[in-house]
Amino acid sequence: MDTNLRKQAIANIASRPNPQKGNGREQAISDIYGEDVFNIRTMKDYLPKDIYKQLLATINKGTTLDAKIADEVACAMKDWAIKKGASHYTHWFQPLTGSTAEKHDSFIEPDNDGGVTLRFSGKTLIQGEPDASSFPSGGIRATFEARGYTAWDPTSPAFIKRDDNGATLCIPTAFCSYTGEALDKKTPLLRSMQALTEQTERLMKCFGEVPEGRVVPTLGAEQEYFLIDKELFLARPDLMQAGRTLFGNIPPKHQQLDDHYFGAIKPRILNFMSEVDEELWKLGIPAKTRHNEVAPAQFELAPMFEELNLAVDHNMLVMETLKRVADRHGLACLMHEKPFAGINGSGKHNNWSINPPGDNLLNPGKSPHKDALFLTVLCAVIKAVDTHADLLRASVACAGNDHRLGANEAPPAIISIFLGEQLNDVIEQIERGDVKSTKSGGTMQIGVDTIPIMPRDATDRNRTSPFAFTGNKFEFRAVGSTQSCAGANIVLNTIAAEVLDEIATKLEAVKKKSDFNKTLQDLLQKIVKKHKRVVFNGDNYSSAWEKEAARRGLPNLKKTPEALKSLITPKSLKLFEKYKVFSKIELHSRYEVFKENYETTIKIEGELALDMALTTILPVAVEQQKLFSDNILKMKSVGLTSGSTEIKKHIDNIGKNISALWTASELLKKAINADNSEKIITTMGKLRKAVDSLEMQVDDNLWPLPKYSEMLFIY
Repeated sequence: MDTNLRKQAIANIASRPNPQKGNGREQAISDIYGEDVFNIRTMKDYLPKDIYKQLLATINKGTTLDAKIADEVACAMKDWAIKKGASHYTHWFQPLTGSTAEKHDSFIEPDNDGGVTLRFSGKTLIQGEPDASSFPSGGIRATFEARGYTAWDPTSPAFIKRDDNGATLCIPTAFCSYTGEALDKKTPLLRSMQALTEQTERLMKCFGEVPEGRVVPTLGAEQEYFLIDKELFLARPDLMQAGRTLFGNIPPKHQQLDDHYFGAIKPRILNFMSEVDEELWKLGIPAKTRHNEVAPAQFELAPMFEELNLAVDHNMLVMETLKRVADRHGLACLMHEKPFAGINGSGKHNNWSINPPGDNLLNPGKSPHKDALFLTVLCAVIKAVDTHADLLRASVACAGNDHRLGANEAPPAIISIFLGEQLNDVIEQIERGDVKSTKSGGTMQIGVDTIPIMPRDATDRNRTSPFAFTGNKFEFRAVGSTQSCAGANIVLNTIAAEVLDEIATKLEAVKKKSDFNKTLQDLLQKIVKKHKRVVFNGDNYSSAWEKEAARRGLPNLKKTPEALKSLITPKSLKLFEKYKVFSKIELHSRYEVFKENYETTIKIEGELALDMALTTILPVAVEQQKLFSDNILKMKSVGLTSGSTEIKKHIDNIGKNISALWTASELLKKAINADNSEKIITTMGKLRKAVDSLEMQVDDNLWPLPKYSEMLFIY
């Protein structure tokens, strides 16, 4: 058998039969949707009427949950879960690792007759006690101090997670330390949502509007990802351990022809997507859109909008489901922001808005110049983003995203806002103090008689903008594909709450109705004049914009270490403490956790690159050099000279790259030993250059790593 894993993998894929045709979905979507969720409909069936009403009030109106009802809810939840095949339960939480965590306990308790009874108490539902010592805490907890607590989040419904041999009841929870500090992403997210809700409701009252229910931020999180064949994935140690390829050349054909984007989905991938959709629908996740993305082997899944906290939970489940289902289909799902150098990376489109019941404060309607509340919220967002652009950048800072931001397929590290022609015209009128008209979208004549005249949106889209208004929401495009959406939305909610608070305070001080409009107009005019610098409707990818942004004084924090420092400035500490989103110790802990995560990631990549270069690449390069040298000697022994000069040059070039590989490896060792992240990155670049040159010089039958041309097209 061929010892080259790459060749084995390709042969196995080539001989594999085509995916078998499925039998189709046996049940209607409406019958399976939410079947594995303890949702409102299920609660109504399982809970006494008065308990159901109390729990519903907590979910819909944000009222404090009465702990006395917990036993009834726990019993109902247990009965439902057991009927669904569950034997265990877990408090499902989101620590600062970037993924989710769970500890499974069975429902069983021994009885006095040698048997068991199944129990699940209200106390157990409300609070769990996982070991907190080994989770990242940034100094909040010492290793010997193990106690931490999980606390039930009733606003995010419990759900069933299935495996081949059973099922587990998963209860979404917050996670905090013994001393009360948040150790997770959900707790500060819920705090930030509460701050935004309070300030939005204050502002609405200034305009004489009292919402019938709770105002909540909403989110639609589009998820990009790559799929490659699992056999090729297993032959790439860098993909397995680092999530990205540390070596590899761009193939002659990749995404230049734009033929993959929105193209017909291959049968194997469509089978995978269909199973993903079905699993997500059972979990009550409103998966809506699926399509091929720009790069070969890249795809996207987009859900409908949901309340922000639930949407963040659901996005974590989306990522888990994509990976789990991919494995069942013999595929590997790559979530890294830049798994292939030179090819489009992956992110999340974080679509954020603020919604009173049945309404959307970011919906301009037909005449936004007349909609004073909409314009106030719009100006508040402009001011918030300009004032705290550094924080927004920090919220998406990680080692993976540094490869993607500004790489001509993602927004740059400069945070700016795209408003489009219509809204840009409106804010210019606000600046002049004379808002009278709104540019409409009009209609489009396509020139085909059988196609009706189509209404045109009031503004085009700008896919190069990091923070774009897209009709009735803001799309923050800089979130990385591996990242939880919680971080970005904690910042968005809090900075928006701060400005809404400032505006509401000034409007509440107005005593005469006749002075209200004048005060509001002056406020918005001042905001636009001071903060319009953050609005840019052009090409964010251009070098001209980088120069213009510098002229405007906008921050350009290109790398994670400098971006993370924004978290612990006096301005940031004051902001988060004022709205009780983070305490000083919690904010500093996150800075330490994210900084350590970055440095550890870079060191892992450095050690991995060094190992692969010396133990996988160097031997085949030397073997190739030997083959050519032996050939020269044989030619010489029979008196052949034609072509020997060219072969000698080729041998010499291989030797130069072997020398470059060795030199870079020695430098990389020193950088790793010195824990110098910047030096590791620079030296890895030199090592990659040598290895990628050798890929073009070594016999294809010898090269051990699956190539880009194979991973991106053989699936």
